Amino acid sequence: MLEYAKREWFLSLLVILFVSLSFVDPSLPSRSLKLIDYESLAAIISFLTISRGLELSGIFIRISNRIVRFSGDSEFRLLCILVLVVFLSSAVIMNDTAMFVFVPLVLTISRIAEIDLPKAVTSIAIAANIGSALTPIGNPQNIIIWRSYGLSLIEFVRSMSSYVLLWFALLITFVWIGSRNKRLKISPMPAVRMNACLVFVSILLLILNVVLVEKGYSLVGLAVTLSALAVFSRNAILSLDIALIAVFALIFIDFKELSYLLSDIVRFEPSPTKVIILSAGLSQLISNVPATVMLTSQKFPWLPLAIGVNIGGTGLIIGSLANFIAVRISGIGIRKFHRYSLPYFLLALSLTLAMVSRSITMIHT
Repeated sequence: MLEYAKREWFLSLLVILFVSLSFVDPSLPSRSLKLIDYESLAAIISFLTISRGLELSGIFIRISNRIVRFSGDSEFRLLCILVLVVFLSSAVIMNDTAMFVFVPLVLTISRIAEIDLPKAVTSIAIAANIGSALTPIGNPQNIIIWRSYGLSLIEFVRSMSSYVLLWFALLITFVWIGSRNKRLKISPMPAVRMNACLVFVSILLLILNVVLVEKGYSLVGLAVTLSALAVFSRNAILSLDIALIAVFALIFIDFKELSYLLSDIVRFEPSPTKVIILSAGLSQLISNVPATVMLTSQKFPWLPLAIGVNIGGTGLIIGSLANFIAVRISGIGIRKFHRYSLPYFLLALSLTLAMVSRSITMIHT
């Protein structure tokens, strides 16, 4: 039991947090199941199962070989390709989904070429968080802001684009500093037969689930996904990480309860820089989606709020669910993740605040 608790340390922390919150609010146990966002949980299980199906199909090894060959022997070029693909994909398929799809790809590439796995995983996690910030459908917090403030898609993208480009340029700079002189040591990979039928079914399920999630029918997507993969790849279902699913369920319970308990604390005059600092900082404590739920009720200006919760996802692992998914699937240590993510977050936040302050000054002059 102790060994399991050590191995599943994050699940253990969430259980401890749940017990602690139950002492503060005795009604929590009786209503905890009502706090779970079953649509979101269903979507997570679907994407986790689909990504496993893609991995079992052998397509990741095929794609990995081609990316490595295209990169020559340059680690910088390899990471730039991965970062760009994840950045663009996350604006459409959501950052959490991108991690389910691309982290297994990075793991496969790491077996072909000797790359710094923690750096590669952290880089694509950051790319997913900042790429998803561009559109209102890129991540859950943007969907909440988009709907709560009645914004148009064009208005949202236009307002966020300059900040997202700044964050992306900074990420490429970080990748260049750490990889500019490194050469890949490529190992030959044995030929792997690709299951084309499983690839087709998995991609079809991925597209279907993205559409159903956006329409609010994640539970239907889960039912279809499990039914289809029960026929084409039972191993994708049998290898589901039950502990990971329990973690997601407790995240919804614990952080929604925290949002409820802390909702009356945050009240002040909302200058743009204060809102950015507050939302980015709060994301480090309770994750950016619960932070968004809490702060939208305060009627803060939407753009500083969107900037703060999105850049807040690039810091601590708790800042974004995509971070946790990336670390969980890859198996890298949290310290190694933070060794790359925290310097990026602090510098990106500083440059963003400087950019916002300059914009305010130009408006007033």
